[in-house]
Amino acid sequence: MAATLTQIGGTPAEAQPQAMPAAITADGQSPEQKGVQATERALKRIRIAMAKENVDPSQGGLRLGIQGGGCSGLSYNIRFDTQPRERDRVFQFGDVRLFVDPKSFLYLHGMVLDYEETLMRQGFNFINPNSKKACGCGSSFSA
Repeated sequence: MAATLTQIGGTPAEAQPQAMPAAITADGQSPEQKGVQATERALKRIRIAMAKENVDPSQGGLRLGIQGGGCSGLSYNIRFDTQPRERDRVFQFGDVRLFVDPKSFLYLHGMVLDYEETLMRQGFNFINPNSKKACGCGSSFSA
């Protein structure tokens, strides 16, 4: 039995599982390495936000992190930073840099950063293979 969805016009459509977006590997990294990847949608949105926040791409970047808390135990943390810290892993995607501290990297290696813009939700998605359980909103997980 095929699942159906009702579109805005009221016509049923076949329910399609969302396809995994194409991930881009950081400069100098092979796809087999367990780093952090991003989609073109995420990189485009980061560029727009960096320009709006006056973050210089040659110095600053987007910091991805994990902190304790949230309904599933760990929460994703995302913010701009003016420069990487001494022990950070830096993932370069052309003119966009992602910074990940060593502790957060334990939970984020192998993940893909995506950006979703739908009628119901707008924001970054962490597609994380290390997540064993996630909350409904997608902002926290347990490993």
